[in-house]
Amino acid sequence: MRHLKSYSGTAVIATAIAAALLLSACGSKKGSSTTTTTTSAGGSGASSSAPAATYTACMVTDTGGIDDKSFNAAAWQGMQAAQSAGKAKVSYVQSKTETDYATNIKSLQTQKCDLIVTVGGLMGNATVAAAKAAPTQHFVEVDSAGNGTNLQGLQFNTAQAGFLSGYLAAGYSKSGKVATYGGLNIPPVTVYMDGFQEGIQYYNTQKGKSVSLLGWDETSQKGSFAGSFTDQNKGQQLANNFIAQGADVIFPVAGGTGLGSAAIAKSGGKAVVIWVDTDGFVSAPQYGSVFLTTAEKNIAQAVQKAVEDGSAGTYATTDYIGTLANQGVGLADFHDFASKVNSTLQSELKTVAADIQSGKITIKSKSQPK
Repeated sequence: MRHLKSYSGTAVIATAIAAALLLSACGSKKGSSTTTTTTSAGGSGASSSAPAATYTACMVTDTGGIDDKSFNAAAWQGMQAAQSAGKAKVSYVQSKTETDYATNIKSLQTQKCDLIVTVGGLMGNATVAAAKAAPTQHFVEVDSAGNGTNLQGLQFNTAQAGFLSGYLAAGYSKSGKVATYGGLNIPPVTVYMDGFQEGIQYYNTQKGKSVSLLGWDETSQKGSFAGSFTDQNKGQQLANNFIAQGADVIFPVAGGTGLGSAAIAKSGGKAVVIWVDTDGFVSAPQYGSVFLTTAEKNIAQAVQKAVEDGSAGTYATTDYIGTLANQGVGLADFHDFASKVNSTLQSELKTVAADIQSGKITIKSKSQPK
């Protein structure tokens, strides 16, 4: 993955792991918010000759579901990778609404799961409460902070990947207008949007340009939000509105909702999309022709490591924070756009990434994890 190596120092996620995301996401049962699906080694995308594990790791999805082509699917892929390595027997339970979080966590405690992994910043409060009430139970939470004891947070400084995406969007845009929107106005979402705006502003400063951003203002922390991580119709509506205003690059930070924007981009041919979380070219290949790139966060690898560490009896008490420097975030390959992004812009992106890592460029977003 040539572009990833260039922009983050080394590859953020291997092509083989990314490809497995489709298999792991599509091989699971969906429906009830309290239906748990367990895959044995060798099933549903998990192939391994390793002996069956006795350690159990159980996951609670956010409302986007297991097949959101985004952070839930990525976390589940990491769970399955740990199982394929013979380190754990894994299962998940899906949440349809936010009211399911506490109930689903409790159901996994009742099943005596050794490790409970919860996914998404919205589940932070429910996970913290559960960890406090059960101090001997081990938890991992994706996109939220831990508690320093029995709950480890897996966080990602996606402002860095967002910054690169903003610089790229500004340099690629022909109209001089680009756009972003979020699923909900929460830090794991707005941190991407802050970085995106700062990357555009940096491009303008460096180039003497005036590329404008629709949909977000970092200073006021106000902008466009779908109110959902699953409503593709809303994603279509937002994309149509942005395109009507002249935007030709759209950055949806909204999970499955963003697929609606990708559909509009594909049907109209007037805009391209920068995806988030997992390489959209792999996870949603039907829209590969409009995905300029993806601002990735390596959830799968972080979850896999947490599960495998737990299986070995090692539970981290400090949070993990993914950055460009440790390959936790970065830009995915350009895929179909490799020949469409000019070599000068590609070279500049490498320099910008290096300058972020060295501290020469300071990202100001207050939503960055610490």
